[in-house]
Amino acid sequence: MHVAIAGNIGAGKTTLTKLLAKHFNWEAQLEDVVDNPYLDDFYNQMERWSFNLQVYFLNSRFRQVLQIRQSGKDIVQDRTIYEDANIFAPNLHAMGLMTNRDFENYKSLFDLMASLVQGPDLLIYLRSSIPNLVGQIQKRGREYENSISIDYLSRLNERYEAWIHNYDSGKLLIIDVDNLNFVDNPEDLGYVINRIDAEINGLF
Repeated sequence: MHVAIAGNIGAGKTTLTKLLAKHFNWEAQLEDVVDNPYLDDFYNQMERWSFNLQVYFLNSRFRQVLQIRQSGKDIVQDRTIYEDANIFAPNLHAMGLMTNRDFENYKSLFDLMASLVQGPDLLIYLRSSIPNLVGQIQKRGREYENSISIDYLSRLNERYEAWIHNYDSGKLLIIDVDNLNFVDNPEDLGYVINRIDAEINGLF
């Protein structure tokens, strides 16, 4: 069983991943943020480091997906291999922060990897407004995220919505998180779990 959680920066993916892993007794696969050697450089000089960062994420997530399928375990994954290729890399390219040459190289690499892996059994998309994302990002206070602009988040949100609209790699569950607080409110977490239960029961 492979469940993946998708959503913009600050939507609550990591938090929900941990909560679901605990509730369902799944193994959590978290995003490699702590050990990522490019993140600080990227946020300070996006144009120089965008390709390196995206290839690092692609490699990390491809490895993750292969391990998930080989393990035979029930796993919940924080962010998917599809998000970098459909949202982050094209956005950097459109903003002039990744060259045409690098972007074509990246896309070719992703297409090869995508042909070798399956989509998750269930994709959970956390839909959020920009003010909610900004509030969450400020609350967690990661230093390298201080420079993220509202324009950048808005561009990402537009791409997320377009990607989700056309998503066809498996079952999809959309959860609007603007008025949910699954950390402090057990009812909100219960609501999310009930919706996931219904989807999972439909899988088997």
